[in-house]
Amino acid sequence: MFPSRAVPLAACLSLAACLSLGGCGLPNFMTFPTQTRGNALDQDAVAQLVPGTTARKDVTALLGSPTAKATFDDNTWIYISERTKPVIGGTNEIRRQDVYLLTFNDAGVLQAVDHKSDKDRQDVDVVSRTTASPGNSASFMQQLLGNVGKFSAGTASEAGSQGGSTNPGNF
Repeated sequence: MFPSRAVPLAACLSLAACLSLGGCGLPNFMTFPTQTRGNALDQDAVAQLVPGTTARKDVTALLGSPTAKATFDDNTWIYISERTKPVIGGTNEIRRQDVYLLTFNDAGVLQAVDHKSDKDRQDVDVVSRTTASPGNSASFMQQLLGNVGKFSAGTASEAGSQGGSTNPGNF
């Protein structure tokens, strides 16, 4: 073997050995960063909330606007956050989920703070049934041939003709 070829070969072999020792994981600079979605609350700010004394404007000043309000109750504010990390195939791995429910009385004073985490979530089974819709259930051939004969061929005067006083013709 020639000495000039030995150096690149040794470098390639040592690089291959380093990569194989690294395992299957990619280095951090080659992966996607963790993403925060929603309104991630600061624990120190949440600790400053005192039920019975904190008003709505104080909550807004500390935590910001809520992610949502309860559908039929404006006195329940919901703060939702989720930390995800993109993985292969365009999906996201859920790292952490937090939901804070803040309940106010009619005077706008905080009554309760309830925290739900990803440990409290419940999986929901997807139902494969379909809801019947009113109307006809036409077969493929009925759909394909359904309009045959419904329209009549128009005459040249109905379809518009070339030339004439309003249209001098195509140029």
